[in-house]
Amino acid sequence: MPENMDCCRKFTLVCLLSLVVATVFSQSKNPIYLDYIRKYKDIAIEHQKRYKIPASITLAQGLIESAAGTSELAKKSNNHFGIKCHNWNGASFTMDDDKRNECFRKYRNPEESWVDHSEFLLTRPRYAFLFDLPKTDYKGWAKGLKKAGYATASDYAQKLIKIIEEEELYQFDRPAKKVRPIPNELNYK
Repeated sequence: MPENMDCCRKFTLVCLLSLVVATVFSQSKNPIYLDYIRKYKDIAIEHQKRYKIPASITLAQGLIESAAGTSELAKKSNNHFGIKCHNWNGASFTMDDDKRNECFRKYRNPEESWVDHSEFLLTRPRYAFLFDLPKTDYKGWAKGLKKAGYATASDYAQKLIKIIEEEELYQFDRPAKKVRPIPNELNYK
């Protein structure tokens, strides 16, 4: 009997340790990122269906380009993807970026920015090759966006891949499969 109790105690200890590790891991994620993901994951999944752009890529770009919706550009112009005014007749916002006083597109709301981002990628010939990649190939998309010149940062592809993997955004590229809930998601609805 004592041997069985020892085994049960070990099993209980292993279970408790697993729970503690899982709790610490879920709490270690950036809460600002989690809020952004909660807010925009459904739009990202819908855009994946409509525009064939991986949801993970769109979410990662939004997180990076808008600092999860907290950047000056996101707050003052609802621009979540850093899209500049090239061939743009709408409202604009000027700020320093790679150069002084660069012109960025301004939107009435963040959702307009999401639509414009998808249409921007879909209608520019330099991004056309990306649509030949599987929607689950976030690494190919990340490298392709950098290659096509979406951003000037030399490590842009690595940043996208890192954020996708750290935040497990790849799960949104397969929306037909059961998507794991975001930690504490019920608290934010």
